[in-house]
Amino acid sequence: MSGACCAGSVGQGDLLTVGPAAPYRPPADRRDTRGQRAIPGGTFAMGDPFGDGDPADGEGPVHEVTLAPYLVDETAVTNAAFARFVRATGHVTEAEQLGVSAVFHLAVEAARADVLHRLDTTPWWVAVKGADWRHPAGPLSSIGDLPHHPVVHVTWHDAQAYCRWAGKRLLTEAEWEFAARGGLSGRRFPWGDELHDGGAWRLNVWQGDFPRQNTLDDGHLTTAPVKSYRPNGYGLFQTVGNVWEWCADRFDAGYYADSPADDPHGPRHGHTRVMRGGSYLCHDSYCNRYRVAARSSNTPDSASANVGFRCGNSLSTPS
Repeated sequence: MSGACCAGSVGQGDLLTVGPAAPYRPPADRRDTRGQRAIPGGTFAMGDPFGDGDPADGEGPVHEVTLAPYLVDETAVTNAAFARFVRATGHVTEAEQLGVSAVFHLAVEAARADVLHRLDTTPWWVAVKGADWRHPAGPLSSIGDLPHHPVVHVTWHDAQAYCRWAGKRLLTEAEWEFAARGGLSGRRFPWGDELHDGGAWRLNVWQGDFPRQNTLDDGHLTTAPVKSYRPNGYGLFQTVGNVWEWCADRFDAGYYADSPADDPHGPRHGHTRVMRGGSYLCHDSYCNRYRVAARSSNTPDSASANVGFRCGNSLSTPS
């Protein structure tokens, strides 16, 4: 069991044999680009030029990265899409196998006996028996009215399994940041540098006194439908806020100092995987990781109520 400040997580540890470490990339005959937007590629300055990030996250130094054109899903994978995958394959997520996952304390929908304990270092996260992708707030909740919300309680390994079925792949961290910026170089957010755009909320994050009271100024305590806000310049919805998105890369806070300039794929070794974009729980009082340069990570067997994923693809499959 582990806990990160932004994504409370319950992982399987040694209880189960985990999937392969190498990120999946579909072969030509399995590749499917439906629902994906073309990203032009090019050279951009990757990293945080403002000094906003926690040094332990390794958001610097800012460095130039060049990417070939590629494809990205318009949205994070939804409950409806994940349900189609499960019906087709019979996949059982790691949270379902473990029987418990992490839920934010104000969102729990469970009988008292199913609320096991708070996580040690992040007490706003509660380990809830029966919380999983079908029951995101606990066993008394349902995704019945949430088909267009992002799927949550999925581990990196679950995301890999979906990609193998869908003919897609996870984005590299560099691909994710370039796409999330939407063509705006060196800005904090996909729309500019200010959190509020003319007074309106452009993303789903926490408002109020974290973690005790959410004023719901943006209308959402937990997840929002994946197309709740205007897309960025590349036509991608909610690349910041709402849910963290798994990336293919392993995480290393010192990686940017040695990152290749062309199409980096992350460090060769490491125990955790990159997550990007922040979530509905991000707040500048403790975690301002809803910026396009912000980074976080978790173990690939970890799941929680604010972590999902988005798929990508190469523009063409090499022979």
